[in-house]
Amino acid sequence: MADSIVGAVDLEAYRRFIEAKAALAPSHGFACSEDEVNSICLPHQKVCIAWGVRRGRAALFEAFGLGKSIQQLEVCRLILKKLGGGRGLIVAPLGVRQEFKRDAAMLGLPISFVRRSEEVGGDGLYITNYESVREGKLDVNLFDVASLDEAACLRGFGGTKTFREFMRCFEGTGPRYKFVATAIPSPNEIIELLAYSAFLEVADVGQVKTRYFKRNSEKADNLTLHPHKEKEFWLWVASWAIFLQAPSDLGFSDEGFSLPPLDIRWHEVATDHSTAGAERNGQGRLIKNAALGLSEAAREKQDSLTARVAKLMELRAEDPSAHRLLWHDLEKERFAIEAAIPGIVSVYGTQDLETRETAIIDFSEGRISELAAKPVLAGSGCNFQRHCSWAIFLGIGFKFHDFIQALHRLLRYLQPGTVRIDLIYTEAEREVRRVLEGKWERHKKTVAAMTEIIREYKLSSEAISATLTRALGVERDEVSGDGYTIVNNDSVIELNHMQANSQSLILTSIPFAFQYEYSPSYLDFGHTDSNPHFWQQMDFLTPNLLRVLQPGRIAAIHVKDRIVPGGVNGLGFQTLHPFSDECIAHFIKHGFAFLGRKTIVTDVVRENNSTYRLGWSEQNKDGTRMGCGAPEYLLIFRKPPTDRSNGYADVMVTKVKPLCDDHGEPLPFNKRTNWRKPIPGTGASRARWQFDAHGFMRSSGDRLLSSAELSALPHETIYKLWRDRSLRALHNHENHVLLAEKLDHMEKLPATFMLLPPHSWHPDVWTDVARMRTLNSSQAQKGQEQHLCPLQFDIVNRAIFQYTMEGETVLDPFGGIGTVAVCALKMKRRAYTVELNAGYFADAAGYCETTAREISMPTLFDFLEAADVPDEVAS
Repeated sequence: MADSIVGAVDLEAYRRFIEAKAALAPSHGFACSEDEVNSICLPHQKVCIAWGVRRGRAALFEAFGLGKSIQQLEVCRLILKKLGGGRGLIVAPLGVRQEFKRDAAMLGLPISFVRRSEEVGGDGLYITNYESVREGKLDVNLFDVASLDEAACLRGFGGTKTFREFMRCFEGTGPRYKFVATAIPSPNEIIELLAYSAFLEVADVGQVKTRYFKRNSEKADNLTLHPHKEKEFWLWVASWAIFLQAPSDLGFSDEGFSLPPLDIRWHEVATDHSTAGAERNGQGRLIKNAALGLSEAAREKQDSLTARVAKLMELRAEDPSAHRLLWHDLEKERFAIEAAIPGIVSVYGTQDLETRETAIIDFSEGRISELAAKPVLAGSGCNFQRHCSWAIFLGIGFKFHDFIQALHRLLRYLQPGTVRIDLIYTEAEREVRRVLEGKWERHKKTVAAMTEIIREYKLSSEAISATLTRALGVERDEVSGDGYTIVNNDSVIELNHMQANSQSLILTSIPFAFQYEYSPSYLDFGHTDSNPHFWQQMDFLTPNLLRVLQPGRIAAIHVKDRIVPGGVNGLGFQTLHPFSDECIAHFIKHGFAFLGRKTIVTDVVRENNSTYRLGWSEQNKDGTRMGCGAPEYLLIFRKPPTDRSNGYADVMVTKVKPLCDDHGEPLPFNKRTNWRKPIPGTGASRARWQFDAHGFMRSSGDRLLSSAELSALPHETIYKLWRDRSLRALHNHENHVLLAEKLDHMEKLPATFMLLPPHSWHPDVWTDVARMRTLNSSQAQKGQEQHLCPLQFDIVNRAIFQYTMEGETVLDPFGGIGTVAVCALKMKRRAYTVELNAGYFADAAGYCETTAREISMPTLFDFLEAADVPDEVAS
């Protein structure tokens, strides 16, 4: 193959591929102008309604009192008009239907309340409760458009029956046009917004998590929004959801839309320390521990009930006849309220639905002066502001969503008076109060971020799209030194201008499809929507990997199969996607020959902590549910040599057989093999060849330590002893398990890593890779950002030694923080690394500079040797 710098890919086609990544949520609706909206609607409502009709699937996240009911009704009416007929469905909480009937009458729209499919008649609008859909009484497939009022019930995101049933009913075969409406879409957990996007079928949840959220590799589902992705995330959300806190957010007057004053009063009651209990060692406590967790908080609620009810009665005595809400969480609290206030009207879960709804409506209309209820039952959708401005919370808890919803039953537009809120808690619940107030502050910040997007972009998809289309290129930067070149660039572009047949080894860990994003650029290979989409981008890189590699040389690609959550694969349990097999097929398609794979065993305990796939509890529930640990692989590919008659590389990687010892004395000569026997640890020995090619070793003579001996040892010593033992002795699976069980019984078995993993003799299964030996250790020490998927030194060193010779060049097209480059330098090879992330590029350049300086710096022994100083002088 002739030398060339003519790239193997069409960069114009590549540019078009990258541009196509900058896509907003797709539109499913109809053209609609504000003139088509009912004239009774207010200006801000008209804008939102027309936008919703154009979207076809959208969320109305609007503050309490801005008219979400009217907007949902009008959106459904207009879509049915565009369709030329059909049925529309409003799904609402108990006690809210009268609000919709009132608004429908204002719009001149007939609407019918139904609970079962048999009650559905001809075309028109219908309203039902969540219970009817959740229990399967009403078939949503009878409707063409549907809107969920107070849709915050979806926020459970897979953990609640409501979410699971609504996803099952509405996905795919349900109404084509879908809407959700709530004033509080995600008060604290931004990730909960994805539940709404999943219901609306806006985007795949897994892709959105990958694109915008930073994963914790040690803990499953612990996701935080990337700081550099925050604005992009809100812009993406704004393409399918509208956040509205006031009409002025859309440029209209706020006249008539001013929230009333809020009077918050905290009341701390004394804790009964006589029930403080005892420590684990039996020592009695003088005072109760703070209620830091759910169990402690629940216990404190039980113990303090009498004192809290006494405080409630004291507050009621200020105005016994006032219209007032009494919020509580427990059935015991309801019983205590009913005992203290004879004749109080309560609503509760086991109550008949009609009775419950009648009580809520009567209180809303002012026919009842006092109502006791749980926020989970009456805290959503109900408008109590017309006759009530005072609520007492008999207790507080960690569920901020329930609290803020209950609060806004009164604190809303059109509330004529100051809203008074009394919150009762105990001194042991001070931490609960602190957490609640902290969540409240974060809620305000979230709302502010949402509002700012609307104020800046209004509802213009064009403006949002223009901002989302980030710079598609990258300004190339390069740092070079003694033996290395580090380039900040897109690897597709960089390799397209690289000399053909110039690299001795390609060693890299490719991105694991869309599992992670490593930079905010659309050029990022992790910024893809699916596995096929990822391999489409790799189609622009891999031809150049083949082109720049020397004929007959190796491309060693580090990969790992990917976990697929049960909610994504539709099976209800996690499965494994064979990403490594796809990688093999991809490289073969582009001309590489596949030689084999090295297996790198991972710690199943740590894997379970990050995926919850291999849980001990789940294994005990059902042994068929759990698979096995997912190892990593180093896939070995070879570029065919120019001369294919003998299969040797154009530049062969030769190993020098050691003929002399360290003192220059000839090694013993073996006549049978025509080879001098090497001293262990020197050069390319026969033993090393056996391990590089294929090998199997056994030995014996050691023994397991007794339980008493093991219990006295630290974890790191136990791990090392077990590793040595398992590699020398015959393996007995049951004894292995029994030993681990004994350690567990002695409370010596850690929950954060696997102390006694199975070790392998086989050279192609690497169980001795030190998981923590990466450049991330240095990153952490310096307080800098750690790489998401660092490559271990052990893997890199072995591949470089086996597949290259000193002085040759090792290419890493996904360089990260420079692991491959640093290892290459230390092994006297040259390094060429390409990295898109500017921060990683700077780190890699720094590590390479330090490594090159350390290598070039002479030692005292180097000085003595160069000066030919006699040994007796040197000593």
